[in-house]
Amino acid sequence: MKTIFKRGRTFAALLLTLTFAPAWALSQSAAPPQTDAARPAAPAQREAGDTLRLVSEFDVNGLKVLVKRREGSQSVVAGLFLRGGARNVTAENAGIESLMLDVATEATQNFPRERLRREIARTGTGLTYGINYDYSVLSLGSTRRHFDRSWEMFTDAALRPSFTPEDFERVKSRMIAARSDDEDTPDSFLQVLQSKVVYAGHPYLNNPSGSAASVRSLTLEDVKRYHARMMQTSRLLLVVVGDVDPAEIRRKVEAGLGKLPRGDYKAEPLPQLTFRTPTVAVTERQLPTNYVQGVFAAPPPTSPDYYAMRVASTVLQGRVFSVVRVRHQLSYAPDAFLYSQGANLGGISVTSVDANQSVQLMLREIARLQTEEISPEEIRGTAQHFLTRYYMGQETNPAQAGELAQAELIGGGWRNSAVFIDRLRAVTPADVKRAANTYMRNLQFVVLGNPRDINKDIFTPPVGE
Repeated sequence: MKTIFKRGRTFAALLLTLTFAPAWALSQSAAPPQTDAARPAAPAQREAGDTLRLVSEFDVNGLKVLVKRREGSQSVVAGLFLRGGARNVTAENAGIESLMLDVATEATQNFPRERLRREIARTGTGLTYGINYDYSVLSLGSTRRHFDRSWEMFTDAALRPSFTPEDFERVKSRMIAARSDDEDTPDSFLQVLQSKVVYAGHPYLNNPSGSAASVRSLTLEDVKRYHARMMQTSRLLLVVVGDVDPAEIRRKVEAGLGKLPRGDYKAEPLPQLTFRTPTVAVTERQLPTNYVQGVFAAPPPTSPDYYAMRVASTVLQGRVFSVVRVRHQLSYAPDAFLYSQGANLGGISVTSVDANQSVQLMLREIARLQTEEISPEEIRGTAQHFLTRYYMGQETNPAQAGELAQAELIGGGWRNSAVFIDRLRAVTPADVKRAANTYMRNLQFVVLGNPRDINKDIFTPPVGE
């Protein structure tokens, strides 16, 4: 999936990451996890308690606000999230939300272009944006010392962007150029091909990043009208993390963002992806190697099965690397992955001269997960892997802001950001085997390379083989 980043790439990436599991995502209506009475209270449980204790939630004229206070932190981050993502656009105007946010960070009514850049440089402020299939964000990174001034720039970009013709044309040209090269590199073209296959008839087919053609058709008046439609509190979520007083944030919101019209936006349920049969689509391209990716419909972050699938995917990732790269030396970087999207996907990918043998070995490893229970040691190792990554990720304010936002927007509520490790630890070998059998089937393959190198029967084996 393509995500657009601007200035402050690290912050936007942390807020919008989709390919790595944050510590959240089980619906509050899900069944409680299994417990181990002999296990003492874990650090993750203490962290969960801290999350619930440190986060303040309040509403200002329909705008939901989450503030996580981290005493002693010298930085503050804020994200104004726009709900909807791909569901906000059509094939004709795809890219308009990305274009709107990009131009909004160029200049505002109170901070013309040159003044905004001087203030950003003087205060060390990061003002950027990001977009994905489920939502977008206008994001702020600031020092605590200059937070008040940075907040002024942030809210002015949201409420009063200048939208000058010069800024619009420059940003639009830049976006068209960026989207025109989607077919220039095999990796990016493979994702374009994959999206057309798996998202046919689904809202995600309208990539919110847009195409060169859709962006080229947009006008400045289109962007202005879109901004007026999107800036309604019912469409927005504000997340702030840092050493800030929630009462102070409330006052700031009431004086600015909270004055937006409420609107009546209500998110429609997102249809889940289903694939009835395995498929393979080969696109001919003269390349020294074949690029292959196959995906299956996976449980979304709100599903109780998400945790077992996270373990299964991680185990599969290690196994295909060992078999395809280490043992058979067929590819430098074979992979297995699980996204974190409202309508979710998992899959495998490989770049190899011998795509047939590589895919055959990877499918064999999937079959092993479906027929053999993994050992409890593998589950403990996987949990420890995520525990390490979890605490490393929690070191930064942007990571914590992104975690809260993703949980709130597509993970069943922000409180679910506190349960990831405990839910992961509750996964059993039987859970992993069941999840692999339920979801790791009917893979939708796309191949970029030489059609004569591809034996389609290997890519689409009958069910049960």
